[in-house]
Amino acid sequence: MIKVSDNTGDTRSRIQAVALELFTEHGYEKTSLREIAERLGVTKAALYYHFKSKDEIVHSIVDDRIRILDELNKWAEDQPPTPETRRAMLERYMDELFGNENHSVMRFFEQNQTVLKNLSAGIEMRTRMMRLAELLCRPDDSPESRVRAALSVFAVHSTWFAIRDPEVTIEKRRRIALKIAYEMLDKIGTEEI
Repeated sequence: MIKVSDNTGDTRSRIQAVALELFTEHGYEKTSLREIAERLGVTKAALYYHFKSKDEIVHSIVDDRIRILDELNKWAEDQPPTPETRRAMLERYMDELFGNENHSVMRFFEQNQTVLKNLSAGIEMRTRMMRLAELLCRPDDSPESRVRAALSVFAVHSTWFAIRDPEVTIEKRRRIALKIAYEMLDKIGTEEI
């Protein structure tokens, strides 16, 4: 549970954290700005000072991830398309987007896919993810290799959708995702059947 009474830290970050918590507990559609304000212990007007809508809150959360993805994609563009680079790209993707406390964002994404599909923030996020998948292989790689590249990115996400057991730790999810992603990555650029 997020401590909303803690006055330290950035207000926008607190709002984002509480909104994520409520969106995950009750769903995006069923959570109101009033409920977010109540959980934070602030007035709705105080919340409006930072965010005018739930969409703005989600956009701010996704914008943080887009910035990280843009930096990663820029770095990846300057790297040789080797198996080692591919693994490094995926490890950085996982660590930068899902490390630390960012797993709460993945839980939100997992439980609110329909909402994200229709928001511009969700569309922008998918565009950046697909760019990463493109960078995992060379332009002249086969269609099979391009599919493997995309599946390796989705392997990182899949642990949040496919493993519902709360006993599976974040570190174990990471190991599972990377193992499966590496199986895909290591076949990119090899002779196809």
